[in-house]
Amino acid sequence: MDIAIGDKLVMKKQHPCGNNIFAVKRIGMDFKLCCIKCNHEIMISRKKAEKGIKRIIRQGENI
Repeated sequence: MDIAIGDKLVMKKQHPCGNNIFAVKRIGMDFKLCCIKCNHEIMISRKKAEKGIKRIIRQGENI
């Protein structure tokens, strides 16, 4: 999957704050994602993150 730092990921499951859009902060074996609504940062494995992605919003696109 072609994901870059700065992209936004629309995930299948919501964050406890009610938002399902996350910004990509770091890529590697794990992804570091930041919730757009509450700015909470989470680390998630690459496999779990790629499985949970509904849509990728590239850095130049609008939501």
